[in-house]
Formats: sequence, C-alpha cells, structure tokens
Amino acid sequence: LAQGLPCFFAARPFPAMAVKPGDACFGAYIVAVTRVAGGRRNGRISGWHPADLGAVVVDALVERTGIDGAAVDDVAWGCVTQSGAHAENLGRNVVLSSKRLPNTVPAFTLDRQCGSAQQAMHCAAQAVMSGTQDCVIAGGTESMSVVPMDSNVDTTWAGGPHKGEGIAEHYGARMKEVYPTLGADPSKFDQFVGAELVAQKYGITRADADAYAVRSHQLADAATKAGKFAADIVKIPSKKIKGEATSEMHEVDEGIRPSANLEAMAKLKPILQGGVLTAAAASQICDGAAAILICNERGLEKLKLKPRARIVALGLAGTDPITMLDGPIPATEAILKKAGLTVKDLDLIEVNEAFSSVPLAWARAITGGDISRLNVNGGAIALGHPMGATGAILTSKLLGELDRRGGRYGLITMCESGGTANATIIERLPGSKL
Repeated sequence: LAQGLPCFFAARPFPAMAVKPGDACFGAYIVAVTRVAGGRRNGRISGWHPADLGAVVVDALVERTGIDGAAVDDVAWGCVTQSGAHAENLGRNVVLSSKRLPNTVPAFTLDRQCGSAQQAMHCAAQAVMSGTQDCVIAGGTESMSVVPMDSNVDTTWAGGPHKGEGIAEHYGARMKEVYPTLGADPSKFDQFVGAELVAQKYGITRADADAYAVRSHQLADAATKAGKFAADIVKIPSKKIKGEATSEMHEVDEGIRPSANLEAMAKLKPILQGGVLTAAAASQICDGAAAILICNERGLEKLKLKPRARIVALGLAGTDPITMLDGPIPATEAILKKAGLTVKDLDLIEVNEAFSSVPLAWARAITGGDISRLNVNGGAIALGHPMGATGAILTSKLLGELDRRGGRYGLITMCESGGTANATIIERLPGSKL
C-alpha cells in the first residue's frame, strides 16, 4: 500500500504472519486540534446547544487546515450523558449543524464515560491505520449545564444500571461492606467512593489532595496568562442558559480560580463521611467541546497537510469497578510496553484530574511520586471536565506544551466510570518528518 507501513494482514496468509503490536497498514497523524474554553455550570456558554458547540470546533478545524469538508470520511464523537439535547447521535447532529461539513459526511457517537473523546480519537486512529478511511475528525461535546450528569439514569430494573443479577453476584457483597463506611449508597458503583478508595490505597492525605488542587489552579492560571491555550481555543460569543445576556466573547477557561489557597480549602467538608476529598479536589462540572483531525499518509498527501504529531500507541485497561479510578496505572504500564518505551522517555504526561487522588496515585505508582512532568498547565480541577470532550482537550494541552518545550513523547491517560481507562502516546513531529 502506497506510503504506508507493511500491511501484514493483506500480504500474508494468517498462519505465516509475524505481526507485532502496533503493526498497521498506515500510520495515524494528528494534524490539528481545536476546542472552546471551558464554561462553568450555568456560566458563559451554558446557552449553547451541544450540537452547535460541537459544530463550532469542527468548523474551526476545517477552516484552519484549509481542507474541503467533503474530504472527511467520518466523525467519531464522544458524549457521556446521551439524553435530551445530547440524544439521537450527537455526532451526526454536530455534522448537520456544521457550516463546513456537508451532510454526506457520516458520524457516530460513543460513550466510554470520561474517556469518550479519547476513545473517539482511538477509533479515528484505528480507521486510518487500517486504510479503510484516510481523514477522520474525532472529538466530543458535553454541555453539563444543559444535560446534567446522570440525567440519563432512571430507576428501571428497580434501581438503575447496576442492579442486574450478575453485578449483584460479583460485587454486591463487597459494595454493601465498603460503601456504608463512607456513607454511600451500596446499590450503584460510585466514583466518589472510588476516589476515596484510591486515596486510601496510595496513602493520599487531605493535605496532599488540597495541595494538588491548589497546584492545578495556580498552573492553569499561569498558563492562561502566558497565552498557552490561546492557539487552539475558538472564541465564541457568550450565551447563558439563564440570567442576563452578555456581548462578551468567551475565550478563557471559566473555572480557574487564581485565588485558590490552602487556607480556604481547609474549611471545606469532605464529599463523603470520613473522606479526604472535598469538592475543591474534584474536577469541575463544565460545558465544552473539542475536535481533532486525524489522517494517515494517504490522507496527508491527498489533502496536502503537515501533521503536528504521530500517534505511537493506543492502550486500554479494565480494573476493579469498586476502586474504579486507578485504571490509568495499568493502562500506562501496558502502553509503555507496547510502544517499547519507559516512563523516562515521556517528556510530558496528562492524567485527567477527575479527583486529586487520581493523578497523585498514578505518580506514586509510575514515577515514584514525581509530578514535575505531570499536568504542567493544570487540569480538570481548574479547567473543568466536560466529560465527553476531555480527551481531546488533554490532547490539545499536551501537544501545545510539547511544541513549546521541543519535547518528543507525551502520554494522555484517563480514568473512567465502571473501572476502565484509556491511554495514548503521541510523538511530536517538528516541521513534519514525512
């Protein structure tokens, strides 16, 4: 296949194949990333319809790369709470709302919980690596002001999605044992419980959690003032779901608190009884959208594009759904092995800040506690976590900082409700190596 890596699947009969992890017909390359600045709950962009918010970042991606929208083979879109304005294939509604993509461009919407946009990126990468498609947009939208978290969960089956006989058999007894110790409902898996269990497992204290939360705000504030996020952010008019109309443009992440300090955080009560995590040590509810253009060599040549980065490896992990949130640790271990790298080879790391305990646990398990390369411009504690879009937002942050530092390899990894995790390693391509 022209300009691709050897396609073992096409070239050899199955019994004779000697395929190694990562072998593919083509490579997968990140051409560009766009996002809107995060909006606080009921804040500056809460009045935007989720499909329109997604269309804004998709249109900006097409405009900035100069491609013909009809050349996009598919759109892979992440969204977690798929009800209300997020329902009925939000990705397709993003396309239909776009000014730059014709309705001949298909789309699908997926839910891997908080890793949805990252999984969308994986799906796009897998599509172009196989050669079945050459140019795919991946991303996600979550308008948490419009469609609140868990609003798609009802009480069918006498209690919801975790009340089936199989889950009760496998996990029910332990949930009844563990959850009441934190004052939580033992009838469903609970991310707040998971965050506390991770803190217990890795020896993370209230002081550790609070200090990390302050760090997130300080770093995000410094990065914003230095203009580090500006290149990928698409400016949009503010539009509130309630309250007075405003004419200001939304171009800065709204959740950052420059005045965050340990004294104020020390006054907050923990989310769960006896816990170490407060609301300040948790990711913020947020409205947001982000998009990534991913091509293979054939797509780059056809569209005359230069890539910013190569996707080196894709990883996943499944873990205990009660502890739930330490999946980034085995996902990181697995992807490093697959890529033939060590953690020392990574110039920068983005571990989603679902709670302070998640990146701190990752660091204690993987880097011996060193956080000097971790979330260096803050994370979801300060910037917000629009669940279906966060994976693409982390990609924007990581790639921008690799460019500034002249770094080579970066890792993105994300814990996910239910006990799964995604991991992605990218390699910056200065001036394009193709």
